[in-house]
Amino acid sequence: MTKQYKSEALAAAHEAALGLAQAGLMRKRTMRAFDEMCLTPVEEMAPEDIRALRLRENASQAVFARYLNVTTGLVSQWERGEKRPRGASLKLLTLVEKNGLSAVA
Repeated sequence: MTKQYKSEALAAAHEAALGLAQAGLMRKRTMRAFDEMCLTPVEEMAPEDIRALRLRENASQAVFARYLNVTTGLVSQWERGEKRPRGASLKLLTLVEKNGLSAVA
């Protein structure tokens, strides 16, 4: 999965910092600070937001689940608030929210 940056300027700064880190000229702690500053944050999504996102993309639960590589039942549980998306699923939902379903196709 490609990294999503807050802006093009931060993307350039992050890539430069990454090069310094890979060359051994920057500590891991400093690189983590650049990650936090530059990369798009991933925030929790409410059940109604997940459903609204899916409907905005004109996708059934089954199609939406397939794009996210999860089960239809899990999408249903997210939308009912029985479970919360985490980790990679939450990141994918954030990317879909920002760039549309084609971003994860």
